[in-house]
Amino acid sequence: MDQINTEHMVDVFAGLAAFFANKRDFLIALDGKVGDSDLGLTMSKAFAAAHEAVAAETEPAIATYLKDAGMAMAKAAPSTMGTLMATGFLRASKALDGVDAIGTAEMAAFWRAYSDGVAQRGKAKVGDKTVLDVLEPIASSLETSAAQDLALPQAMTKAVEAASDALENTKTMVAQHGKAAAFQEKSKGLQDAGATVGLFIIQSMTATVHAG
Repeated sequence: MDQINTEHMVDVFAGLAAFFANKRDFLIALDGKVGDSDLGLTMSKAFAAAHEAVAAETEPAIATYLKDAGMAMAKAAPSTMGTLMATGFLRASKALDGVDAIGTAEMAAFWRAYSDGVAQRGKAKVGDKTVLDVLEPIASSLETSAAQDLALPQAMTKAVEAASDALENTKTMVAQHGKAAAFQEKSKGLQDAGATVGLFIIQSMTATVHAG
């Protein structure tokens, strides 16, 4: 699809819920290397709640759906990562207020608001080995694609490529936040679990766009 319309939003969140349910055990194992192994449970629970909230909305609008998702995630997964991801959707809902279709420019605005919201809430910066190390490249890639007037499917594919490269780059970093920070040098050589979540979100959304 060349744009995500209001009626496509339930499909977007159904895709995210299914994607994170499928990746639950992978995230549990990855998080267990330098964390407390709860990330897979937290994220699968958060996105299941987001999908349920969006599907139950009786006054559909893109911004409303995003707000519903953020609020549901915050309630269902009140962990650090759950709160950060919820914040991203809540910030994105404000950025897309009044928008009735998401093309490349709107998708760039979504991810810029998402990334900035997570950065502000989590007090992290690029290079700290967090989800931000993937969110920022996604936003930047989409902003470049929007400036080049690329169609949404092509722009999303490029964003996934940027996110994949950025995730690989987290292996060279040392964790500065969360439980992984206690491991410092041990975290080097491992891809960041939080950043992996960022890649999974853009991969899932891209799959929905291409399926449409």
